[in-house]
Amino acid sequence: MAGDDRPPEAAPDEAVSFETPDLYGAYPRLSQAQIAFLAEHAERFRVEPGQVLVREGEGCAEFLVILSGSIEVVEAHGTPDERVLRVHGPGRFLGELGLLQGQVAFYTARVREPGEVLSLPIDRLRVLVGRDPILGDLILRAYLGRRALLVGAGAGFRILGSRYSPDTRRLREFAARNRLPHRWIDLEADQEAEALLRRFSIPPEETPIVIWRDQRVLRNPSNAELARLIGLSPPFTEERRSDLLIVGSGPAGLAAAVYSASEGLTTDLMDAIATGGQASTSSLIENYFGFPTGISGSDLAARGELQARKFEARVWVPAEATSLKPEEGAYRITFAERGDVVAHTVVLATGAWYRRLEVPGIERVERTSVYYAATVYEAQQCSADPVAVVGGGNSAGQAVLFLAQRVPRVHLLIRGPDLGAKMSRYLVDQIERHPRVNVLLNSEVRGVVEGDDVLRAIVVENNRTGERRNLVVRAMFVFIGTRPRTAWLGDVVALDDRGFVLTGASAQARASGTVWEGQGRTCLGLETSLPGVFAAGDVRSGSVKRVASAAGEGAMAVHQVHEHLGHTTVDVARHPDDPEAPSGRFTEPGGGRNTSPAN
Repeated sequence: MAGDDRPPEAAPDEAVSFETPDLYGAYPRLSQAQIAFLAEHAERFRVEPGQVLVREGEGCAEFLVILSGSIEVVEAHGTPDERVLRVHGPGRFLGELGLLQGQVAFYTARVREPGEVLSLPIDRLRVLVGRDPILGDLILRAYLGRRALLVGAGAGFRILGSRYSPDTRRLREFAARNRLPHRWIDLEADQEAEALLRRFSIPPEETPIVIWRDQRVLRNPSNAELARLIGLSPPFTEERRSDLLIVGSGPAGLAAAVYSASEGLTTDLMDAIATGGQASTSSLIENYFGFPTGISGSDLAARGELQARKFEARVWVPAEATSLKPEEGAYRITFAERGDVVAHTVVLATGAWYRRLEVPGIERVERTSVYYAATVYEAQQCSADPVAVVGGGNSAGQAVLFLAQRVPRVHLLIRGPDLGAKMSRYLVDQIERHPRVNVLLNSEVRGVVEGDDVLRAIVVENNRTGERRNLVVRAMFVFIGTRPRTAWLGDVVALDDRGFVLTGASAQARASGTVWEGQGRTCLGLETSLPGVFAAGDVRSGSVKRVASAAGEGAMAVHQVHEHLGHTTVDVARHPDDPEAPSGRFTEPGGGRNTSPAN
């Protein structure tokens, strides 16, 4: 393709007859003014029928706008299973969420009718949308919608495995939590399974497998191997050095990454599973400031991640922290299958897990019928059957309302006598009015009834009368409190008696030896028993378990990081192109702008 300097043709006001209709705002048409704005910074190319502009399984770093002609989005290009997913005409643009996140393409874009396109490097696009928020919001909304449609269409890679296999569930949950387009092929129920096993000469006992483009097969891959396959994040090539390392990417971690990177600190954000943390398992958060119609946890996480990347924070998933050790005025954090990061400061934002329900027999059905999140992935497993939700907090309430849209009956089991004791009023009102929801107060699960390793019913006891009965359900969703993700810390930082991280005066009182001598200050409010190590969000002892408060703590932690750095003098590895980089910070090419912190 060759570029030229001719002005772009104006986009037509109406779609071509064969164009895919705009669904849910996923396929908007740029205005003539928006195209002209982009054209000032883009190249213009002629394209011919059959020409491939984006190839499935390969990276793409260009934002493409159709000026004339048409382009079709194809899955399984060049194989017997090829199918056309969408067709776009003049004024539309290509790409989806993976383009902004640096992932490989989950589709092929092929020219259908000859014409012209604009090509703009994605890094330049990020700068331009910062100058035009309306354009940026239009593109982001479209990309979020397109990713959801790709996931719904079963595009991308395939996971073939047994519904009874813990590794199959692990891979499916990892793909779902990271919003990766994929399709599950049930080893026991899908007729396609046997044909695929024969094609790739794989015995059933070696499943699960991941099939990518009918060309690559991974046998029971780790989450890290699957992430590398689709470019979720690159592997470490050497020991990393950072001004701030954030461990955990829920609302607290994402907020810390946004504020840290935007204020010029080189920032690494790591998570063992996916960005979003516990919040990403919520189907709809209706009481989060600024979103009057609500926002799903996964959309909130995606927006936060993109915002952090916009400011050049480096996001790594999966990256499971295994240890933290002081090292010459900094800290060394080791990650499984990754390596080490050395950072001046650390924010612990690893959040908490929902506690496991301990009742007789649950271990036999836990891998097939018990869930600790309620997203589209979990709902798909039980769409035709009644389910039970156990718990009385907001997470349980959000799960009930989400599931009630997709299953015939939801039984909500509350241990206490009052539905509103721990749940927000807006959720209580909706639950009490919903025709598919049955609320059981003073009720606890005492056992399970199973058959063929799947749940058939649960044994429910009224804790006031002692009466027991079997409640027929095919799945159980558990939201009964949390336990912190702090086992990897060992005794390095002070924890409370429940394992949550102590901060402030309580942490300093529990600090070992003379660690605070010579600091010239007392422990800051979100600082742990180690100077320069902070905690934010659900993992912190005494925190308010709300999305908004977690995000606020993440922002406040960065303010206190600056306070710590202001009291610290350390040797730095200066940026080779910036000998005047401020002292007290690590700098690397492409990582942070070394600006003063914002007020």
